[in-house]
Amino acid sequence: MSLRPAVVTGVGSYVPERVLTNADLEKIVETSDEWIVSHTGIRERRIASDEQASSDLGAEAARAALADAGLTPADVQYIICPTVTPDQLFPATANCIQAAIGVPNSAGAFDLLSGCTGFIYGLQVARQFVASGAMDTVLVVAAEKLTSITNWTDRSTCVLFGDGAGAAVVQAGEGDPATTGLLSFVLESHGEYGHLLDMPAGGSRKPLTHEGLDGHENCLRMSGPDVYKIAVRGVPDVAEKAIMRAGLTNADIDWVIMHQANMRIIEAGARRLDIPDDRLVVNIDRFGNTSGASIAIAMDEAYRDGRIKTGDNILLVGFGAGFSLGAAVLRWGK
Repeated sequence: MSLRPAVVTGVGSYVPERVLTNADLEKIVETSDEWIVSHTGIRERRIASDEQASSDLGAEAARAALADAGLTPADVQYIICPTVTPDQLFPATANCIQAAIGVPNSAGAFDLLSGCTGFIYGLQVARQFVASGAMDTVLVVAAEKLTSITNWTDRSTCVLFGDGAGAAVVQAGEGDPATTGLLSFVLESHGEYGHLLDMPAGGSRKPLTHEGLDGHENCLRMSGPDVYKIAVRGVPDVAEKAIMRAGLTNADIDWVIMHQANMRIIEAGARRLDIPDDRLVVNIDRFGNTSGASIAIAMDEAYRDGRIKTGDNILLVGFGAGFSLGAAVLRWGK
């Protein structure tokens, strides 16, 4: 069976209106704008309203991506929603997005949990559906309301996160799959480091109790220095593997879009890959860390402001809970 090219034909994103600045955070925890900027690169982030859930953010991004692709909800055959902040444990947030935007009941939908690497994992699954001929049109929607699992008394983590969603339409293209659309992927799991970035309670191993709520065990927990060490080693490694699998060199990459977790990690990864700063897509200063949505939001911004052009080779690199690592190379076909 011959494989078909899988091409990104539409992108979209959405961030809430409310802005939370570093000055605002100075009133909540003991921190400062200077410390946050120097250690993370973040100046502000977007915060969803109490009425908004991840599916609401995702639905907005999904509509934008479909419009960009010139499609309607009736064209979608599958929805994949990478998220660590589902509306609820079940049904899947993908089901909620399907209902919200009017995708037919004949379409499949499921959530994918791979932390901040989720969008890359979602693109790979979409690529497999399309390349094999099982589906013609797959919608990947990374949606996160991270502030719903943020411990606002923990100054080491509460300064990092924001809310938002990004989406991509993946469809069958024409030409050689080795040189068209989504070219290569590298996905890794390092489960031995899972405890470094997790949410302790709320699952079958440790159901949430009153005591757990009092101890903020329903919130994200992270060992920042350890995550940093793994990321600065792992990001260049998976990136170089993905570039090699695509039959390219580092010099062939036009744009690098890394997970927007920390400016120091982005800069360290770029140095090890010998990628100049003017080829980095960065928006962490305005949106903070939006987990699985961050790469999708940055890609949409870079496309809409004219930086990404037809024929550009784009490297996506992510890392996150799991511990997960992932990279993808795509040739922009829009």
